[in-house]
Amino acid sequence: MRFLAVFSLFVSALAAGEIPSAEAQIASAVLPAPAEFREGAAVLGYNPKGELVTLREGKNELICLASDPSKTALSVACYHKDLEPYMARGRELVAQHITGPKRNEIRWKEVADGKLALPKLPRTLYVLTGSSYDAAAGKVIDPYLRWVIYSPYATPESTGLSTKGSDGAPWLMSPGTAGAHIMINPPKAKAVTPANP
Repeated sequence: MRFLAVFSLFVSALAAGEIPSAEAQIASAVLPAPAEFREGAAVLGYNPKGELVTLREGKNELICLASDPSKTALSVACYHKDLEPYMARGRELVAQHITGPKRNEIRWKEVADGKLALPKLPRTLYVLTGSSYDAAAGKVIDPYLRWVIYSPYATPESTGLSTKGSDGAPWLMSPGTAGAHIMINPPKAKAVTPANP
């Protein structure tokens, strides 16, 4: 019940174009994580100036990232703390307006040059998105949870995975690169069309 109240405040703040409270950001940021990891996860979120800051120190291996208050849709993520240098560098590049393949190329070169740390063993990222909110009910509309398992330099040969996405099956993206990762995208729920009276 307390969670719904906090989440409802988060949704109301977003609708008003304000920065949600630290408590509300923490409550929503940990949603993608497995339930047993939520309470101990570190949380990065936004201060009243809109700057990304640490809202809560962690007690386990996960870091969760609150939704950007400048966006209307919800997008929160949790990932293993060993991925933080890679993720932080990605955020730096986005702030410099470097996105897409160029951002990946820069990070992969920095990993290869030993300038950017990336774990050698697999590490997981959990991502929860939603298209909009029902402020009255405090619910994410069209929630979608997916998983990404970073496995640097993995290939179809080393994993036995296809590089082609299919309906819910894991597949390998960016094979052979520092940013190689296994995507697990469950099928999205189909919209229900009301029957004609």
